[in-house]
Amino acid sequence: MNPPLAERLRPATLDDYVGQKHIIGPQAPLRRMLDAGRPPSFIMWGPPGVGKTTLAQIIARRLQRPFHTLSAVSAGVKDVREVIERAKSNPLFRTANAPILFIDEIHRFSKSQQDSLLGAVETGIVTLIGATTENPSFEVIRPLLSRCQVYVLNPLGKDELLELLHKAISKDVVLKETDIRLIETDAILRYSGGDARKLLNILELVVGAEARDATVVITDAKVAERLQENPAAYDKGGEMHYDIISAFIKSIRGSDPDAALYWLARMVEGGEDPEFIARRLLISAAEDVGLANPNALLLANACFDALKKIGWPEGRIILAETAVYLACSPKSNSSYLAVERAVALVRETGNLPVPIHLRNAPTQLMKELDYGKNYKYAHDYEGHFVRQDFMPETLLNQRLWHGQPNSAENKLTEHMRQLWGDRFNPDHPGNTSQSK
Repeated sequence: MNPPLAERLRPATLDDYVGQKHIIGPQAPLRRMLDAGRPPSFIMWGPPGVGKTTLAQIIARRLQRPFHTLSAVSAGVKDVREVIERAKSNPLFRTANAPILFIDEIHRFSKSQQDSLLGAVETGIVTLIGATTENPSFEVIRPLLSRCQVYVLNPLGKDELLELLHKAISKDVVLKETDIRLIETDAILRYSGGDARKLLNILELVVGAEARDATVVITDAKVAERLQENPAAYDKGGEMHYDIISAFIKSIRGSDPDAALYWLARMVEGGEDPEFIARRLLISAAEDVGLANPNALLLANACFDALKKIGWPEGRIILAETAVYLACSPKSNSSYLAVERAVALVRETGNLPVPIHLRNAPTQLMKELDYGKNYKYAHDYEGHFVRQDFMPETLLNQRLWHGQPNSAENKLTEHMRQLWGDRFNPDHPGNTSQSK
């Protein structure tokens, strides 16, 4: 029995690899380090089907390194330590040819599991290559992240997907025996969503259904028809994960509790990781509900904690309650917009000095240098407030947070006006960043 098309077409060299030219193309950073023979430990972050596992295998083969692979879904600390001990016993230990340890879905490793990697990565016992579909700055512990480069892998573009299609039709040992005619490609490209594995699964599904015919004609209508008959065939391994979580969060943002419950049920039935759903609810509570209903973040956090205590399947009730509450809550993204403006301002203005009166003065020398001098302790004043400057001098009166028109933020904005006066009036010069 032949392996799946995606496996048969898995490239063995960088020259055969499709996509990610920004990191492995000529003169790209990872390609230069591979050419030098000394790649650092690194983490690949990107959606499914963009070639993370394949790239790790190609790198190990190109460098002629021993290659160990673990899946964070099933491996534990014991497995990590066994690989490290095998690496230490290798005659190439502590040379430029240290073994490569590839960890798929590294974001699923617990803190203790990630901690067990630190010493081996830092001392060069292994070169770590991690793969993750989650933002590593959220899911990978800081000490390990600081020891690794992070490379972002992108969904494949139209030209790259078409290249894969033509390569499969002309070079695959099975497909090249069939007369396949690509009449239309819009549907197959759209359904693939930039995912090479999904693209090849769809092609294999359509060709397999028509293989009894002398000629297989692929049209948009034929692709849509086959996928409606067997949607699971092109979604092996839960690859609609990103589409469904996107629909779930957008339903909450759009204040539609029924749609939110539907997409939640799709994830529950599909075996999605409950903690993944809970994390997205936490983000939505802060980003989409925000200060319009601050209790939303408290409930989402309680949901995450309760889910760990209750477990499954009862945990789905907690997720449902939280999803409905967030969907029915008033919405505001003022905090999200404010931090985006703040980050943009920092990037524009650089590392401005902290005003002297706000600096910490733990030593006598710092006190002699007037660190902390003239700082006014707010609790010593009426109403626990006194006007003073907290921004760097060049950014005085700069506004970053702008309350949105809902009952909760109207109260916050009015309170700020009472404290700061004109600075929180809409026509104040510092408000020019509101439209950005």
